[in-house]
Order: sequence, then C-alpha cells, then structure tokens
Amino acid sequence: MKALHIITGLGVGGAEQQLRLLLRHLPVDCDVVTLTNPGAVADGLADDGVRVVDLAMNGNRDLAALPRLTKLIHGGRYDLVHTHLYRACVYGRIAARLAGVKAVVATEHSLGDSQMEGRRLSAGVRALYLASERLGRSTVAVSPTVADRLRRWGVPGPRIEVVPNGIDVDRFRFDPVLRERTRRRLGLPADAYVVGGVGRLAPGKRFDVLIRALAQLPPDHWLLLVGGGTEESVLRRTAQRAGVADRVLFTGERPTGGLPGADLPSLTAAMDVLASPSAEEAFGLAVVEAMAAGLPVLYVSCPAVEDLPAGAAPGARRVQGGADSFVRALRAVRGAGPGPRSVPDAAHHYSITRSAAQLMDVYAAAVSCTPLGVSSS
Repeated sequence: MKALHIITGLGVGGAEQQLRLLLRHLPVDCDVVTLTNPGAVADGLADDGVRVVDLAMNGNRDLAALPRLTKLIHGGRYDLVHTHLYRACVYGRIAARLAGVKAVVATEHSLGDSQMEGRRLSAGVRALYLASERLGRSTVAVSPTVADRLRRWGVPGPRIEVVPNGIDVDRFRFDPVLRERTRRRLGLPADAYVVGGVGRLAPGKRFDVLIRALAQLPPDHWLLLVGGGTEESVLRRTAQRAGVADRVLFTGERPTGGLPGADLPSLTAAMDVLASPSAEEAFGLAVVEAMAAGLPVLYVSCPAVEDLPAGAAPGARRVQGGADSFVRALRAVRGAGPGPRSVPDAAHHYSITRSAAQLMDVYAAAVSCTPLGVSSS
C-alpha cells in the first residue's frame, strides 16, 4: 500500500509530532505533503527518510493550491490519502477525489466543544467541514469524546472510527541521571519543586492560571513551560506583574525526539508534577506523556484519562476551577511526597504500536470499501 499524508503545517505541535511518530510504526510506504510551514517536524521526517513536499499555500483561500495538490496526488499513484487538521482535510479530500483516489481517511485531532485548532466553531466552519467530510471514507477521532462531538456535529456514526493518539512509552520512561543533568542545564536550584506545563502558548491553554497559582506558592516552586506560541510575551508580562518572572522558565518549542537534555522526555524528567489547565482538549497528549514519565498529573480537561475505566490512571487528578484550585491541588500533591515514577496502565494503553495497528484496520477497510468488522470475503 502507498499512502499520502496531507497536513496543514509541520511546525512543532501535537498533531504534527503524532504524524511523525505514527509514520515510524506504519508498515506502509508513505509520503507527506504540508500545505504550509515546513518547520522542525518536516526536518525530522526528512531525517527519518520520509519524502516531504511543501505546497507553499498562501492562506486559507489560496484556491490555486487545489490543482497543484490534485496533480501531485494523481502523479504519485497513491492507494490512500490521509488528511490531518482542518485546512488539509478540506483541500485534501477534494483533491484526492479529483485525482481519482476514493480511499480517503481523515484524522480529527483538535475538535473541541466550542473551537477547533483555536478557531471558533462558526456555522460556516461546520458547513465546510461537513461538506468535505462526505468526500472521504471515514473520519478518525482521537478519542471517544471527539467521536461524540463529531456525531453531534452531524457526521454519521458509521463513518467515525476511534483511533487514539499514541506515545512511545519507553522514550518517556523516567531516568534519574537525565533528570539531574537536565535540571542543572536549566539552572534550577537543587531543592526546586518544578511544576510543568506543556503545549502551545495560546489563550486556550490557560497557562496564565499556573503563573497566578505560582505566585501563591512557596518560593521553592518553579514553573517550566514547554512550548512556543503567540502568547509567550503575554505570559512573560503576567509573570512579571505577579512577581514570579524569576521562577518561570520558557523553553520554546521542543520536539519529542532530539538531543538528550533538550527534548521533551528530558524536560518531563526534570518536572515534579504536570499541570494542564486547558479547559477544552480533544485528547490530552501532554498528560499521557507525563504519565509515561511517572509524573503525577493535574488536569482540567483530558479525554485520554476521562474515557478510561476508573482507576486506570491513579496519578491523574481532575481540578475544577482556576488558580486557587491549582494552588490547593499542588499543595496536596507535594504534601503526598514523591512517587515511584512508575508507568501506569493508562500510558501503556496509548502505546503507539497499538494505535498504528488500529489505524491499519481503518486503512484496509477504506481501500477495500468494507466497513470495519465486516469481512470482505
């Protein structure tokens, strides 16, 4: 099978890094097209031996990109096209059908109750999404929560398949030597209690809540924010006004892979707890990665945990409220003392090998035009 993955951009983000990790585990010959922004993940894919093409699209209404994409798909003689993120799903589904490819799968990575990829869910966004969705074989939801949202939007249930995001569990396994090395590199005091936040520095992630909480905690508490985005300058000003600028570290974007001591697994090793104040998540990848690192986790919204049976993630606790609620929760976690940094069942449940195997079932059904669970014989 030969497949083409189409994604809106390839900067460092959850969907983008998930695509790179997935391609390492799919037994399929895959190429990748990015509509725009061939960033760090594009470089990583090239290092992995994946062919990456930048379509150089100029904005959402660059209709000239459609014939270019159609020609590329037709010339590649692909058996299946897999699209990721809103703009790529709209253009990719149309181009695939124009190129004669009927096996089209899309993954919905970022659908919330009121927003998608940071954009408000207007009637126009929904209408365009639903119109293009009908051109594909199936839409993959990264969690049962997202599947429910898709059904409420109007996507027919039989067209929805749940394939959760996956992680490389071994990559995040706790290493005490790496922890000390990374903390020294970051300039953290030996007795620092490090609260971590991982994700795009965007308003919806609500990292300002953690900064305000830090201002109410003892001076040996630090905040390590891993990610880049438009809100960094706002968050820096918030930290200055709160009087904690000297205890908030901004690392910028960090890939899952990379140099030890500088990549995401190294930074999670340096943390003592992961806090996720985002009120609307489609999956909660940062929470799952933190659990794989053996960290206690405090979250406001995390379908990856909430969709599991009770007790599957004993180190994860839901927090309802703002800064004051996080202050109380962080005090309780620290008061309980450090745990063993072991990997819970929940992290193993989201192994990337398991997710890749599930996705291959979706691919086989799309290519054979057979619904999942129905024999083609």
